[in-house]
Amino acid sequence: MASQPKNVGILAMEIYFPPTCVQQEAMETHDGVSKGKYTIGLGQDCMAFCTEVEDVISMSLTAVTSLLEKYGIDPTQIGRMEVGSETVIDKSKSIKTFLMQIFEECGNTDIEGVDSTNACYGGTAALLNCTNWVESSSWDGRYGLVVCTDSAVYAEGPARPTGGAAAIAMLIGPDAPIAFESKIRASHMSHAYDFYKPNLASEYPVVDGKLSQTCYLMALDSCYNRLCNKYKKLEGKQFSVADADYFVFHSPYNKLVQKSFARLLFNDFLRNASSIDEAAKEKLSPFSSLTGDESYQSRDLEKASQQVAKPFYDEKVQPSTLIPKQVGNMYTASLYAAFASLLHNKHSTLAGQRVIIFSYGSGLTATMFSFRIREGQHPFSLGNIAKVMNVDEKLKSRHEFTPEKFVETMKLMEHRYGAKDIVTSKDTSLLSPGTYYLTEVDSMYRRFYSKKDENTSEGLPHSNGF
Repeated sequence: MASQPKNVGILAMEIYFPPTCVQQEAMETHDGVSKGKYTIGLGQDCMAFCTEVEDVISMSLTAVTSLLEKYGIDPTQIGRMEVGSETVIDKSKSIKTFLMQIFEECGNTDIEGVDSTNACYGGTAALLNCTNWVESSSWDGRYGLVVCTDSAVYAEGPARPTGGAAAIAMLIGPDAPIAFESKIRASHMSHAYDFYKPNLASEYPVVDGKLSQTCYLMALDSCYNRLCNKYKKLEGKQFSVADADYFVFHSPYNKLVQKSFARLLFNDFLRNASSIDEAAKEKLSPFSSLTGDESYQSRDLEKASQQVAKPFYDEKVQPSTLIPKQVGNMYTASLYAAFASLLHNKHSTLAGQRVIIFSYGSGLTATMFSFRIREGQHPFSLGNIAKVMNVDEKLKSRHEFTPEKFVETMKLMEHRYGAKDIVTSKDTSLLSPGTYYLTEVDSMYRRFYSKKDENTSEGLPHSNGF
């Protein structure tokens, strides 16, 4: 009998985001809001968005192809593939089926898995499913592949600056440099109408911003306290912020990440954890008698807890904020883009470290879990993962649009959402070689994609609309 796989987790990662973006500072001026509303109030710097030639399918095709090529993975060695997304292209046909074109070419149609959908949590559901498969008796020895892909767009108004777009591909297997600590995990699942998309004729969500923030923090509290309890049963000692080297949060916007980490410190204070010193106790003690609901609404608590958390935040959270601040809210990809930022910034010193991850999806679903980071062997070393993702170059090579051009693009995308008989401009001048792009949606709503080559554009192998 084969031994159970050990250290199952993420072996490799690749990230793709559109080369088109708009500066949040310019959006503040365009929208006529107070200076700093988006950059300081939301904590965002820039926002990526798809033009007419890109969507969640093209971004996924690009990310998956790039991962396989750059890490030298034979497509026949993929045995399960799951996609997390809340961007509905079709109410029946999985995004995963479009990605099968890559594997059909190599004769590999024996790949389990479909899409997971629940707001921003779908990517985590896909990751847990693939990980559980590798750890199970059903595992056939091949790799799992997880794809998180979304285009986050909002109607004109206060929520629009919290958009973004990206796709992330993650290779799953044993002996991984990013290994799950599978027993250190806690979830919170309940029913709420904080953010949802009931109008299938529109890409835009219905958002209750205040409720959404409260739901996020409430789910965070629940997951953190359950994780602390599980840790105590396992290890026989209390868990606190001091017991993890880094924290990575789902990032709708950076200000919420700041509030969330501060909330963990407040939870440590309420449990009288040893990580809270006397100065912190003095600042937080006036809020000890607040009910949960009162604490979510208290601006004074928010301010005091962030002051206490600031030095810890700079050390334990800030390294994971680069891509979410520069690209925006990527829904299912946001959390893993934050983790990619941590790898980018700290890959040379991460081995041996524990990273706590918090995943949230509106409606609502949430899980907090732990990675133990190991050095890994080439090509799955931390240094090579950071090199492959090449975050700095991808950010630097982007093209800034004016707010007017961004709004014009949003109107075009809004008009074309769910439409047929569309031929795109096929203008790939801003796309890097190797990037997939949408060419046509025919009279039967079938979507066609091509890949930008060094000199010419080559179509995908199937011409029947797959």
